[in-house]
Amino acid sequence: MTAPLEGYTVLDLTSGIAGGYATKLIADGGADVVKVEAPDGDPLRRWSASGAAIEPGRHGALFSFLAGGKRSVVVDPGLDDDLDLLDRLAGSADAVVWSPESALAQKVSPRELYERYPHLVVTAITPFGLDGPWCDRAATEFTLQAWSGGAIGIGRGVQDRAPVTIGGQVGEWLTGAYAAAMTLSFLTRRHRDGHGELIDLSKLESQILGLTYYPVTYFEMLGRPWRTERRPTVPGVAQAADGLVALGCGTAQQWWDLCAMSGHDEWIDETTELTITEQANLHAEELYAWLREQRVDDVRDLASAFRIPNSPVGNGENVTRMDHFVERGSFVHHPDGFTAPNHPYRLDGVALRPPTAAPKLGAHTDAVRAATRAPRPAPAGPPARDRLPFSGLRVLDMTTFWAGPSCTHILGMLGAEVIHVESTVRPDGTRLIAGIPASEEQWWERSPIFSALNTNKLGITLDFQTEPGRDLLRRVIATSDVVVENFTPRVIDQIGLDYDAVRALRDDIIMLRMPGFGLDGPWRDNPAFAYIIEDASGLSWLTGFSDRTPFEPYSVGDPNAGIHALTALLLALEHRRRTGQGTLIEAAMVDAALHIAAEQVIEFSAHGALLQRDGNRGPTAAPQGLYRTVDIDEFGRPDSWVAIAVGTDAQWEALRRVIGDPEWASDPELSTHTGRRTHHDRIDKELATWCAPRSGDEIVETLWPAGVPVAKVMQPHRQLELEQLRHRRFFEFVGHPVNPAAAHSTLPVSLANGPKEFHRRPAPLLGEHNHELLAKLGLGDDEITALAEHGVIGTEPGAAKRVTR
Repeated sequence: MTAPLEGYTVLDLTSGIAGGYATKLIADGGADVVKVEAPDGDPLRRWSASGAAIEPGRHGALFSFLAGGKRSVVVDPGLDDDLDLLDRLAGSADAVVWSPESALAQKVSPRELYERYPHLVVTAITPFGLDGPWCDRAATEFTLQAWSGGAIGIGRGVQDRAPVTIGGQVGEWLTGAYAAAMTLSFLTRRHRDGHGELIDLSKLESQILGLTYYPVTYFEMLGRPWRTERRPTVPGVAQAADGLVALGCGTAQQWWDLCAMSGHDEWIDETTELTITEQANLHAEELYAWLREQRVDDVRDLASAFRIPNSPVGNGENVTRMDHFVERGSFVHHPDGFTAPNHPYRLDGVALRPPTAAPKLGAHTDAVRAATRAPRPAPAGPPARDRLPFSGLRVLDMTTFWAGPSCTHILGMLGAEVIHVESTVRPDGTRLIAGIPASEEQWWERSPIFSALNTNKLGITLDFQTEPGRDLLRRVIATSDVVVENFTPRVIDQIGLDYDAVRALRDDIIMLRMPGFGLDGPWRDNPAFAYIIEDASGLSWLTGFSDRTPFEPYSVGDPNAGIHALTALLLALEHRRRTGQGTLIEAAMVDAALHIAAEQVIEFSAHGALLQRDGNRGPTAAPQGLYRTVDIDEFGRPDSWVAIAVGTDAQWEALRRVIGDPEWASDPELSTHTGRRTHHDRIDKELATWCAPRSGDEIVETLWPAGVPVAKVMQPHRQLELEQLRHRRFFEFVGHPVNPAAAHSTLPVSLANGPKEFHRRPAPLLGEHNHELLAKLGLGDDEITALAEHGVIGTEPGAAKRVTR
């Protein structure tokens, strides 16, 4: 089998996880990825999150994982001949991925590359974007989480302690996934007219999309934030008699079932106005007391019987032994001597590159220098007027909640015709979770989450539990290029629409399935929401404080699955373009999560080191922490914070200087990263004292101009106030026939030659396009009216009117 990206050449001018992961996903698809390094090599070659020593001449395990299958070319930025080689490499490539951390970044401007070689797709990965008031400001993963609102997220943590960020450099991995998907998207467009693109990708905006839940849209549409205080998910990650267990309730039915499962039917109150979260918190102590007396396996067996989302709690040591992952072959032995996740998706009949050893520094320099091709010719004509990559692609969107719709939403923003299928019996779950009382007119149309996830889509209702509904669904499938669904596998089995059935309707169709735990394995039919995926994969393990059970990120599991599924779909589309063949894609949420938690397994298998959560500290910076300021927050509490992360000795010297060079800071032991980590408690105490009488604005205005990474810990619904986001037009105001116009987030990219606006129409009303779409199938007005009368279609939620004919 030929890999879908075979024949593409991609230049990797990055350092760090984000760029390394983006180009790994592209290399795994079969592209020739040439990693260009300075003579000292990518610093990631010498990295270990646990501080394990890397022997001279070898490279760290994380680098091996990210660089496997790439070629390494050394370019000395001080030699003209080497810079000429770099220029010739760029001119003969299809795409370049660039980040400012690379030692060669100052010699190669992404904008100049794009202008010099208009066929190139150039993806620039920066903290804030290539321009704007913050473009040159210092940032780390940690401070970006603070600016994004991800440090508070959607209520993560507890109110009597500092907020807590998500562990494991998760924002870097997310950014890399977006960079891969955006690069492949605009390579797809290049087939139309030969023109490339400059993709200016922001890590901050990637984190907003992955670590928060459309808080600005929610606030503007409903006039209140999603959460006003931090509180842990209940049950969430809980202590059982013999270990940790994860349980979650995403629906009222699941909460009622949990009440019954724990022997507390009296907690069930179908008339209450309290949310599920509020009800669970009322009974948290009794629930936790019951769980402490149960064995993990017994709790999970019960929960599975009740169809309550559940999982064991994974970490770098135990996740590779979990029966589900063993049976599915979710982990593989890497040729460089450690264990790593297998691919984050599976494409039936499409070759993906197996794990491959990472190249030694400069191993391919001579060969590449000898074989470098001449620059590719400029495109023959002007760019096509249609700058949307997926124009002409018809997608049947059978998804619900967040993971699936986040994938199809990007397709819609980039030009695909996306038909979102619901039913009046089971509308999209995001219509139901905004806390809108059923007494309010058209309450089902007022969900900010549904609005934020479904702009540009057409909406149809089909009750495919009925034969007429299934018949119409089959007819729509036959007109579609792609079908996307994210039900548990049993649902698709029950309605008889697996891949073989779908392919019988259209031979070259691509079916993208996004189950929580996959299409096989012991957990196959377990329901899964983001937080359970985070628990099982290890993402929760590194989030929180060492003296208590982990906090669930409660956000990243869904959008991370969506962006990985998009990359898988782009590989399948390229395969179909070359061969004419469709395929089945299995993009399980948990497989995508295992990938962005990969460092835990890699570090344990390579060095025997189990990475642990440590509050707001991390391996990349010291000091790193959240410090309370004098400000009173908008809820009247002394609960305002700043994030400070010192990643280099130069940043430490700058911090010392701007805070007045106090005596405690001049201790020679603090001049090195190792010394600062050793004395972190002392530094935290002193910085907390310095920050306490100052406002967040004052602290930022003191430290940031000096080059110290710093951020205010933003309430998520205040993202629109960030001047950098306003400059980049990350939010667009979208009107709606029922709701007030509100700001909607877009994509984490600014494009040189792409669409200037991403939201072309609001999210559809329930069944809004029934008549339009069914008429195109050849149905007459009378037939469409009869379907509505029998409840096969409709525009309001309601009980089923089952018909069997």
